[in-house]
Amino acid sequence: MKPATKTLLALSAAATFGGFAATGLNLMLERPAMAAPASASTAIPVAGSLPSAVAGTPMPSLAPMLKRVLPAVVSVNTKQRVRVNTPFGDDPIFRRMFGIPEERIAQSLGSGVIVDAQRGLVLTNNHVVEDADEVQVTLADGRSLKAEFVGNDPDTDIALMRIPAQNLTAIPVADSDKLQIGDFVVAIGNPFGVGQTVTSGIVSAVGRNNLPGAGFQNFIQTDASINPGNSGGALVNLNGELVGINTASFNPRGSMAGNIGLGFAIPANLASRIKDQLLAGGVVRRGTLGIDSQDVDARIAKGLGLTDARGAVITRIFPGSAAGAAGLKVGDVVVAANGQPIDSAEALRNFQGLQAPDAKVTLELRRDGKPLQLVSGLRDAPKALNGAQLDARLGGASFAELPESLRRQGLAGVLVEDVQRGSRAAQNGLQRGDVILAASSGDFSDLGGFRASLATVPQQLVLRVLRGGASGQLLMR
Repeated sequence: MKPATKTLLALSAAATFGGFAATGLNLMLERPAMAAPASASTAIPVAGSLPSAVAGTPMPSLAPMLKRVLPAVVSVNTKQRVRVNTPFGDDPIFRRMFGIPEERIAQSLGSGVIVDAQRGLVLTNNHVVEDADEVQVTLADGRSLKAEFVGNDPDTDIALMRIPAQNLTAIPVADSDKLQIGDFVVAIGNPFGVGQTVTSGIVSAVGRNNLPGAGFQNFIQTDASINPGNSGGALVNLNGELVGINTASFNPRGSMAGNIGLGFAIPANLASRIKDQLLAGGVVRRGTLGIDSQDVDARIAKGLGLTDARGAVITRIFPGSAAGAAGLKVGDVVVAANGQPIDSAEALRNFQGLQAPDAKVTLELRRDGKPLQLVSGLRDAPKALNGAQLDARLGGASFAELPESLRRQGLAGVLVEDVQRGSRAAQNGLQRGDVILAASSGDFSDLGGFRASLATVPQQLVLRVLRGGASGQLLMR
């Protein structure tokens, strides 16, 4: 028998045993405990043990690999001071009478991965440390250290910290682009705060980008158990190399319902690119083609002579954009980018948001119903714009891209990042946190489109604003 065949038999035997063991445990948990009368003839069952070898082949074990990897996975404890509101505002007498404190401390638990032992760099999820006033990292050997915040990128849910410790262990990083469906992976973290825990499974899918409520997405999907508290932990291959940062599990009943075999991790290559940018300047730069697009539905497909109602049709090309320089035209339909299928305008936006500004991308198009391939560069996507540079009536306001988590909920537009007190924008009623959904200047869906719509100054500028769940119109004077 060939060695590969022996290994497969051993793995099959281990999987079968694990299935029977899990089934037996479920039956024990689901059946109510019942007292049985003692009997002299009652036999005491002998616990079975896993054989050390099958057909002369030693049973595979993850233990040697885990001994190397576990010291590099840490627990992350965050504290945040949250103001406690009362019906009578800040009345100190009311607070004293009813014992209501001015603030309380909210705590949360997550996981992290040491990726640079010399510099003490730890990667985790942004949602683990977001808005935290204090972050404490606990190492596998029990040491507890205060972490220094280095930077974060909410749109990919990556955060970088630094810990001042000696004798650290880092995880080597694999090329996650080589990961294939069916590869074995191991998830390590601190689920539910019970302590460092290991689960295993396979890669169920790669390139997942359709999760609701998340930002730019290129997730690894796995059936390894990922539960609350696993966020920010390591997804490793059987060589003990980091292939992903565990970030989410999907369950229609909510995350506290537990794992159902749908876990997601941020690819290690993407996390490493974000880490390098945060170390270089603290700001993550993204590429853009400089276009507006919309989904291809059945009506558009028929009008453009397409057989399939899929892709993103270009509806506008911004002046001075990378798309214009590459020769893209309004009406072109993007169906793939760098070999990755593009089924919608959201998929095209997601693809751009995960590219560097100096990247070259190969686009597969349909122009006049015929296939065409173009290579285009990308340019820096704007991070924020000063209102006065767009239109004098917006002076004193600054505008930013909508968080991708809001876009995944169906919103499109721009965010009012700040409004200076007493400014023209403030006098016109704009407030920090407003979402500009539409304007009389023209159609737009993002910051670049908003700027392009104001290239020709409109005689009357009316904004449709979303604020606190209600929308209304503001006339800019």
